[in-house]
Parts: sequence; C-alpha cells; structure tokens
Amino acid sequence: MGFDMSLRRLSPAIKSFFRWIVVLACSLAAGAQNPNDHQDATASKTCGPPEYCARTDRRVEPYPEKPPVIGPAGSIITDPSFGSRILRVTDGRSDRTQIERPLYTPSSAEQNSWNKNSTMFYVVTAGGSFLLYDFNPATMTARAVNTPNLTWGAEPQFSFRQPNILYGINRRATTFEQYDTLSGRVTEINNPSKCVKLGSGDRGSGITVSADDNRFMATLGPQQDKFPFVYVYDRTQGCRWLNTETGEVGGQWGPKGSISIPDRFLMHNARLAKSGKFVYMTRGGGGSPGHRWTVWEVDTLNVGLCPRGCLGHHVLGYTHIVGSSELIHPMDTWIRPLDHLENSTPLVTPLEPGKEAWFDSHFSWNNVDPDDSAPVCFSTYQATNPDTPGAAPLTTGPWDNEIDCAETDGKASKVWRFAHTYSTARNGFWSTPRGNVSQDGRFFMFTSDWEDQLGRMPNGDKYRTDVFVVELK
Repeated sequence: MGFDMSLRRLSPAIKSFFRWIVVLACSLAAGAQNPNDHQDATASKTCGPPEYCARTDRRVEPYPEKPPVIGPAGSIITDPSFGSRILRVTDGRSDRTQIERPLYTPSSAEQNSWNKNSTMFYVVTAGGSFLLYDFNPATMTARAVNTPNLTWGAEPQFSFRQPNILYGINRRATTFEQYDTLSGRVTEINNPSKCVKLGSGDRGSGITVSADDNRFMATLGPQQDKFPFVYVYDRTQGCRWLNTETGEVGGQWGPKGSISIPDRFLMHNARLAKSGKFVYMTRGGGGSPGHRWTVWEVDTLNVGLCPRGCLGHHVLGYTHIVGSSELIHPMDTWIRPLDHLENSTPLVTPLEPGKEAWFDSHFSWNNVDPDDSAPVCFSTYQATNPDTPGAAPLTTGPWDNEIDCAETDGKASKVWRFAHTYSTARNGFWSTPRGNVSQDGRFFMFTSDWEDQLGRMPNGDKYRTDVFVVELK
C-alpha cells in the first residue's frame, strides 16, 4: 500500500502534520535558512578558522530598520542578522591628545595591524599617529596602553613571528626600525639612503615585512602616486631596489639592469608577499589602460603585468594574489599565482552575469598560511548608501555592506558572512569600513560611523568614526 493510500485514511490533524513535514523538507532542500542559523554549526563542532560556522547562504540580508544601540568603548553587541559579537574599541574619549577626534583602522586592509597571538593591535588617529591596545581574545576586551613616542608614520606592521615586535619607518631619517613592546627598545634595522640616492624631500611609506621577518619593503619618493622606488632590504644579503620610473634595478644582490617589460610609471602603493619573493605595485595617476598593477619577482629582473580583470583592491599571500576582477560582478574574486598572472581562478561561483557593481571591497589576508589556502577576509561598502543619520545602508544583493571571508583552498566556493558594517561610508574615505583580519583568523577589526550615530566630528562638518572588532566563528 503506497503513501497516498495511507494518508487518505489518516485524521485531518495527522494529514496536516505530514504535509507540514513535507513542506519543511522541501524548504530545507531548497536551501532555506533562518537568518540567525549557522549553516555549518553542530552542537559538538568547534567553530573557527579555517572552517567557520557562520552563514554561507546567498540571500539578500536587509539591515535592521534602526542600527543596534551601541554603548561606549568596551561595549559588546550581537549582530542581529548574523549572530556575531561586535566590540566597540574606541569612542570620543579614546584619543587622549585630542578629545572627540575620530579613530580608524589603517588606510590599507593589506596592513598587518594585529600582533601574532591577537593580544595587541593598533588604531590610527586623524592626526597621523597610532595608538596601541592590549586585547584579551577570550573575553573580547581591549585596553589602551602607553604608545611609544616614535617618529614613525601612522601605519606600522606587527611581526608575523614575534608578538612583541612592531616595525615602522622613521619619517625624519627614512630608516627601517623595530620597537619592542616589552622592553620599549627601538632598534634601527636599515638606512635606505646608504644604498639608493634619495632627494631631500623623499620619504618612506607602506612598510611590509615577510613572514619570516627577513625581508622588508617600502616605497620611497616625494609622495603617494609619485613614488619611483621599491626598496627591499634582506637581513643577510643587504639592499635591492627597483626604480619604476626608469626601469632600472640595482643594489647589493641579485641581477642588475632593466626590468623585463617596457612599462615605466610612478607608484601609488606597493606590498611585499609573505614569502618575500614578490612585490605587488599599483600605478599612480596616468598608468597605461588595463594594466593597473604589476608584480616584480624580487630575485630577478622579471616584472609581470596584470593582463585582465585588473580593477579593484588586492592582497598578497605567499605566492598568490587575491582580488576582485569587477568583470561580471563585484564579487568576481580571483586568485592568481604571482609568477603567472594570466592563470586566474575564480573563488566565488556561480555569479549572476551583468550585475552592476554595487559595492567596493577591501581584502585582508594576515591569516594566510604558506599554501595560500586560508580564507581571505574582506569588508564591502556601497558608495551610494544613504547619508541620513540612522538610515540603513543598502542591500541590493548578498555580501553588500558586510564583513565576510571567502574560501581559497579550492574545495568549495563558500563565503562566510559575519556581520553588517553599520557604516554609511559617506563621511569621507576614512568612514569606509576597511578592515584587518587577525593573524589567527579569529577577529576582524574595521572602521564604522555606525550610521552616523557616534556624534559629529570636532569641526561639526561630518560624523565621527570609531574602531570595532567582530569575532569570526
């Protein structure tokens, strides 16, 4: 006797129950999910990197009608849509040098603003300095500590090997230095002016360090978009440099001569791969169309051009680069080997072709492993968000105005969704929610104006921003 014959003999109440079960099963099979459910979570599973328990669905998730009420620095809320805990790190009293001055995360999501074991990080001030914080990862509590009086730029980098070491560039002497947070000792590492001829107004910017703390890199020149030098210092071999304006390579080790491509340009930004073997360079104004960035293989004269899908922000692992191609969709994110940029693999598939680019994204990969298989994390923002205080940011598709991480190991195409940013991104560049993932992949620090609910800036012109940390589980 079949199921239909049996069902006809049951009572109306039981029939109704069976129909409900069938509908529920079909809904689950179709991928329906409560916004507060964690798709991969089980009662016995430990949630955390590299396999998170956060949602991986692709539903549009509108913002709450009003932003969650957030208290002063130290307050923790739970994101009402995604269930992640969010800590407010700073408020109007956090910058002791100037009360009510806004605070931010670094201008680049590529920078490593967390120490090795997630017990310390720094935030950036509107005055061009930085503030150090102790952090307890177990309780998600942050405490400001005495920041050293250093003549560094505002965006140093923590070591990938030693939790107490911070690297920076002395703005006066243009030297590489390290600061020991335990002893308070400052040590000079290298002076670029002894290796390459610099102008009187030249300075160093964008320090990055390899994962073994052996190689250091910075751009040298008068200002951003006009940097001609990539400078690399190796602790054992000495200095090496590339002049992107002339194409000349020189220094104390490796082959000297002209780079392998005819392109000549000035730089906006450059970063060193975690392996120390590649430098990613973005052009300043006036770069040739379609070739917005290049990659130098440091031990050689080889420079590769980005051949296709070169827009958007990118981030380096050890031997790969990840970023949005912006060709068919704002989440058309590719991973490419640094020595073969033409070999691109999409991370997020399938995507709806022809979808307009509704958001921008900044990628952070401080948690990357030597195989380049750890999730890459990012924040997105909509340039046309409402700028009316308390008005919800736009959500025209999944991942819009969110904090997420994408799978890079090639096993699947997951995008874990952790929180909304609650940022309008309409109070200037610094209100965009650029974020930095911790080295252990457990936390993500980002900037937000909290839908203009944090008060106005001291000049009364725009709304202030503060720094927040979301737990990634």
